Amino acid sequence: MPGKAADKMITYRKAGVNVRGADAWLARMRTQIRSTRRPEVLDDLGAFGGLFRLPVGRFRDPVLVASTDGVGTKLALANSAADYETIGLDAVAMNVNDILVYGAQPLFFLDYLAVGRLRPALMSPLLRGIVRGCRQSGCALLGGETAEMPGVYRNGDYDVAGFCVGIVERGTLIDGSRVRPGDVIVGLASSGIHANGFSLVRRVLSNTDLARLHRQLLVPTRIYVRPVLEALRRVPVRAMVHITGGGLARRLPALVARRPGLRARVVAGTWPIPRIFRALERAGVSAREMPATFNMGIGMAMVCSAASVPRLVGMLRRRGIAAWRIGTIEQRS
Repeated sequence: MPGKAADKMITYRKAGVNVRGADAWLARMRTQIRSTRRPEVLDDLGAFGGLFRLPVGRFRDPVLVASTDGVGTKLALANSAADYETIGLDAVAMNVNDILVYGAQPLFFLDYLAVGRLRPALMSPLLRGIVRGCRQSGCALLGGETAEMPGVYRNGDYDVAGFCVGIVERGTLIDGSRVRPGDVIVGLASSGIHANGFSLVRRVLSNTDLARLHRQLLVPTRIYVRPVLEALRRVPVRAMVHITGGGLARRLPALVARRPGLRARVVAGTWPIPRIFRALERAGVSAREMPATFNMGIGMAMVCSAASVPRLVGMLRRRGIAAWRIGTIEQRS
């Protein structure tokens, strides 16, 4: 009789949360996670926080730069295509690119994954993508959280977000205050749509078109960290902006946000528009809406003097990133 009574007792596992399963999965992934380790990472104490020794010896006046972001409704398309590794890369890229615009070097990254139930077929490739992104950007995957939330996430739904901290010398912090009239805007090629505007993508494209174009749509966000940091050591860059969260037209004004008397003027036709954006326009997105929502092939923009443009463009291209002179900084009339 005691055995039958015990069978009727409610447990966390019966409520839908598999703690042991999560621990076992994490143990299997630990080698990959440790592959992102930096010298500043300290051994954890078995608690829920990561330890990172600040590299103050290399900085006289260090400034920490932090960012948090997710990948939005691109998740829905990745879910239907069962392509999760690219989403992991996106989660890292959206954060490290955001802090890069200050000239900051990413130090460490943390992820948050929420699922309805444990799904190693989803979670393992997603974490592999996060690890790849951390390696590409040189930051440590310091920790994270996998939350199993039955009743909140249903039918295979999930969400992922990232948190990143970087560091920059205060004297070299890029804040746009040095931008001058006559400076040039250099556009860095995107790898595609990146992870912004997918609510519009999914609205304008039919299910057939989504399936046909899913490989182009799910190309992960380009990580610009290493090539750009190398360029910053040799070329004086006065402003940068990550083209996300509003598209090219809405993000470029951030280049002159600290200089209200100036404006950023882009010249159409100075870079090639990737075919995926033409497909979206043909599907029904207006010509006015396109640059207000999408990056149009420019994932990041940098401002430097006209004399520095050839060197900057050459350095980026040698590191595999196409770049073009796409506009200028002008006095606002």
